[in-house]
Amino acid sequence: MTALPRGETPGSPAADDDGVVAPPSAAAPAPSAGDGAETDGGDSGTTGAGDAEPTPGTGEPADDATDVETDAADDDGAGDAAGEGADAAPAPLSEAEAELAAQRELRERIEKRKAEKEGPIAAGGKLSGKAADLLAAVRAVESGEQHATSFFDSPAPAAPRRTAPAPAPARPRAPEPSRAPQGAPPEAVAATAAVLAEGGAPAALAGPAAEALGAQAADALRADPWQLLAVPGVGPEQADGFARALLGDECGPDDERRTAALVGWLLERAALRGHTALDASEVRAALAGRSVTDPDAAVQHAIAEGVVLVFQDGQEDHDDQGSEAPAEPGEDADASTGQAGQEPVQVLLGLDRYALAEESLADGLARLVNACEKDADWTQATAAASSPSAAELIRAVAAHGLVAHTGGEAARAEPAALITAARGLGLRALGAAHSADGRRRLAEATGDPETAVTLAGLLSGEQGPGRDEEGAIAVDLLVVLDAPQLDVETAAILVESLADGTRLVLSGDPGVLGSAGAGRVFADVLAARACPQIVSRTPDPGPIGELVSGIGIGELNQVEAPGKEVVIVPVRDAGEAVHRTVQLVADSVPRAIGVPSSDTQVITVGHGGSAGTRALNAALKQRLNPGPGRFGGFDPGDRVVHVPAPGRAVPAVVVSADADGLHLDCAGTEVVVAQERVESSVRHGWALSAHQAAGMRWPAVVVVLPGDAVQGLSRSWVYTAFSRGERHLSVVHGVDQALQRAVAQSPAQDRTTRLRTLLETPAR
Repeated sequence: MTALPRGETPGSPAADDDGVVAPPSAAAPAPSAGDGAETDGGDSGTTGAGDAEPTPGTGEPADDATDVETDAADDDGAGDAAGEGADAAPAPLSEAEAELAAQRELRERIEKRKAEKEGPIAAGGKLSGKAADLLAAVRAVESGEQHATSFFDSPAPAAPRRTAPAPAPARPRAPEPSRAPQGAPPEAVAATAAVLAEGGAPAALAGPAAEALGAQAADALRADPWQLLAVPGVGPEQADGFARALLGDECGPDDERRTAALVGWLLERAALRGHTALDASEVRAALAGRSVTDPDAAVQHAIAEGVVLVFQDGQEDHDDQGSEAPAEPGEDADASTGQAGQEPVQVLLGLDRYALAEESLADGLARLVNACEKDADWTQATAAASSPSAAELIRAVAAHGLVAHTGGEAARAEPAALITAARGLGLRALGAAHSADGRRRLAEATGDPETAVTLAGLLSGEQGPGRDEEGAIAVDLLVVLDAPQLDVETAAILVESLADGTRLVLSGDPGVLGSAGAGRVFADVLAARACPQIVSRTPDPGPIGELVSGIGIGELNQVEAPGKEVVIVPVRDAGEAVHRTVQLVADSVPRAIGVPSSDTQVITVGHGGSAGTRALNAALKQRLNPGPGRFGGFDPGDRVVHVPAPGRAVPAVVVSADADGLHLDCAGTEVVVAQERVESSVRHGWALSAHQAAGMRWPAVVVVLPGDAVQGLSRSWVYTAFSRGERHLSVVHGVDQALQRAVAQSPAQDRTTRLRTLLETPAR
């Protein structure tokens, strides 16, 4: 294995700002806990804070160290935006009546589950109802928008959607304006603030607490102070202090209210890291670390109260062989073996919302596989394919309802060829990308802007062909690009929105970072071998493509870059890393490569630290667009990233601001962000994290690897960051041999999910 090449920084070495290659530093890197990303989706490695020259053991400030868990949101925004678009409201019920019917059905199912908690829930149990309706109902209760009692006055559930063998005419759906989240009623906030004041909690938590717990938040907190853990940003220490102030000697570490809240909190934190479930032993160990003296009893109580669900994946197989009854979830033998010689059965704990999504997604994918209609002649289209890999993909889609396609950037031409061929056969074919940039590149590949949408735009109804009379998306073939970015809830809503007979292709690069939300849909589909898998044989061209291909198999190869396509800039510390980065973006790359600063993107490991996105954005703004930040910290011309929902990062440029809010130009589309949303949803965007950059590409990319970024490096992170550049890649390198070790280390299954098991379990 060879090291990355060292090369001169673009430009004349005579000038000080030309990035003359400096001797590599021999100083040891300083690993530290990192600062997370608002949309990072579990970008677990983040740069730690430190001085200009980091020393071993230097830690991150407390405020930055906690961000990593709060940033990796579950991408509810994309799913929420899709909620209305995925609902089918059959006559004669109105949309509101259908929603209430679904909510009542969900509440009845949850109450039934609570009554059946004496034994574990076997994997593969099927769920009824529409995923979109049920997920929307869950969110309505959890967010406090509707009270649980509203379910019991609902009309009867709507009949399930009929299968439509012939495509129905599309019903265009008018785009809906984006709305800011509705705050809690003022009286509820005031009552909640009074209770918080009694417990010594900050009054600023009143609004978020009322939104999280609903209109009865004050009563709920008084009865169970540990429900404060439902408020984002509140940890067990803060909740314990609040409870002691309210309850006095009545509370203790083994209070059942505390242990139940802790179990739910642990599962919520795990979801922010991408898990849809956790091993029961891991939950018990975490409870023990929180001073719970009997973690087994705490877990069993949480299950009995319906806080979490318990699953013993593989139990159906043991039952078929007459194995003995499974162990109780709280017993030490949670990896019970049944009969001698059998593999252990893993006991998992999960939240209802993710269990619902995974079960529904598994059922929906099976439905698409079984409902495929082979009524079109694809022979001529296959023969006219532009490459052997494209022909193979077309043949697979002709014969199957679900197909997985893998490949790098160059391989995106194959789904584009498939869409063109399908439309030539008279089919309604469409491609959905993760980002607006991905949509643009797909439209260029097909030559038709009507063939490309963003996934969020498709589900919300703002883009695409609209819905048919049954409420399904009016397509015969849907290709989802950037499939690794699919979280389980969005995927469940998408699949539920497809009619029987629709062909679905999941296409993406398995080497990139996963979704910002919970789940690993694409990886689980590939691992379960639930459908044909077409592996592209089209390599990415040029030195960058060669470098990235090597990283994908664990090799950090030296590549020839005669046109300075790949340049390595060694640095000694974080301060020098920031200086070299600014010089590259502002001067060297535009002058030597011909790519302007506006088309050069900086990517770093995390948001905190001396060379994180915050520090880099501050330095880049001062050089490229200095100003007082008179619009809430922004000035006209600032490059920003807009986060309309967790997990979605939209690059934009600030245009102006007025009473309506901050006006942004998002690739030609005007977006107005309300004043109260600017602070939480708009960040400077000259520098992004790798998770934010996933699904997008730029003519030139500068990847910054300061010495305190070592803990955040992994093969998938390096692969994602290095593959974002089209023409040029500069690596500001300050991690010594840690980069090579990160690339060589085999990627591990870093998320616990149940989808693979559900896909592998035969239908019963």
